Amino acid sequence: MFLAPRASNARQFIVAFFIAAAVFLFLDAIWLTTMASRLYRPAIGHLMRQDFDALAAAAFYAIYLSGLVVFVVRPAADGAAALARGALFGFVCYATYDLTNQATVVNWPWHVTLADLCWGSFVSAVSAWVSYRGTRNTRR
Repeated sequence: MFLAPRASNARQFIVAFFIAAAVFLFLDAIWLTTMASRLYRPAIGHLMRQDFDALAAAAFYAIYLSGLVVFVVRPAADGAAALARGALFGFVCYATYDLTNQATVVNWPWHVTLADLCWGSFVSAVSAWVSYRGTRNTRR
């Protein structure tokens, strides 16, 4: 249905992807620059790199945003559904990372997990909603 190889579907995916990417990257850049020194460095700084791996970051954003478009934006019936599905998608994805760390990393802080779950839900919901709204006129 939403992965069919028709040109219109490919165009819709690309437009939805780039809208979601613009919103997500903008918000995530604000979050990370604001919270790195306030939340992450004090709690898990001993695990963090001084720089970041641009290739790994690019791969994460490409995969995550593709999933957001395929599983949330494209199948959403309306803006409210995109918002709710986006929040759930973000919660599940961020929970996968944080709760795995909670289970396997010694002394992984719960407040980091809770902050990440809230952030992942919020940023994914907003990105999905804006992407849905930006592509609603291209739907049949």
